[in-house]
Amino acid sequence: MRAHRNEHPTVRAFAIILAIVCVIVIFQLYATLVVAAALLQIAFFLAIAFFLFLFWRERRAGIALWPTRAKWAFYGAVFVALANLGLYFGARLLETHGLSINGWTGAAWLLVFPLCGYSIWRVWHDQHTYY
Repeated sequence: MRAHRNEHPTVRAFAIILAIVCVIVIFQLYATLVVAAALLQIAFFLAIAFFLFLFWRERRAGIALWPTRAKWAFYGAVFVALANLGLYFGARLLETHGLSINGWTGAAWLLVFPLCGYSIWRVWHDQHTYY
């Protein structure tokens, strides 16, 4: 009993991962693993969308007071970022297009997020800066 308490947590975690891998290999649960990975991708995308929805719902009264140009820029940046994620996850789940994040495509895909984040931050900052 004492030997298990003195075990390093990292060694224990790797042992658990190794046990899970052995079960998958022994019982040939590869298809189950693919389905679980697809469900996790969908859940991750929905969690991001739900977080953004809650963030928007708390602040929509303040955003409604912004000028039209600021609202278009803010909502446009959020929509482009979500569409970027949606296209990636949708293409991977439906396997309609082998979208791979490498080369120029990957650089463009990854560049969208900082640009959208900067746009969102800039609009938010401009609307909350008082001169």
